[in-house]
Amino acid sequence: MKRARKGRSKLIFILGGAASGKSQAALDLAGPGGPKAFVATGQALDREMKARIERHRATRSSDWDTAEVPTDLAKWFSENMHVYQVVVVDCLTLWLSNLRGRRLDGLAVSDATENLLYAIRETKARVVIVSNELGLGLVPATKPVRAFRDLAGRVNQQVAAEADEVYLTISGIPLRLK
Repeated sequence: MKRARKGRSKLIFILGGAASGKSQAALDLAGPGGPKAFVATGQALDREMKARIERHRATRSSDWDTAEVPTDLAKWFSENMHVYQVVVVDCLTLWLSNLRGRRLDGLAVSDATENLLYAIRETKARVVIVSNELGLGLVPATKPVRAFRDLAGRVNQQVAAEADEVYLTISGIPLRLK
């Protein structure tokens, strides 16, 4: 059920597979204006992730503020609702992984997602959220990985239902679905 946006925010949701061009599409679709915030949910816990974060940071112009928010996205939006006109959140799947790392179950994750969407509805910002589409690949071999894939699919559906625009990015090309 789509609710009216109190703050007149615009929510754009971008899905895609690994290295599909989602992050670049998000920056492109974020549009002009400012001030701008790039909200990163990934954590530099190993060399590969640290390098990935640095590569992403290098693609952004200097007018982007960067916030590292691994779990408390709703709180960040509530605290910054009047600060930024453009916000990119990259990525929802890592946020979900971080929440699961805190042992939140599916219901708690659904509540956290609803709290995030509520906080976004309260802003006046143009918000672009990036997420991985995990449901297009092979069925995972293990039960925990299948459960995560299914949970990610449900969270993506929650966000897509509220979004004004939804894109699926394939080979660097964002295809508008909604």
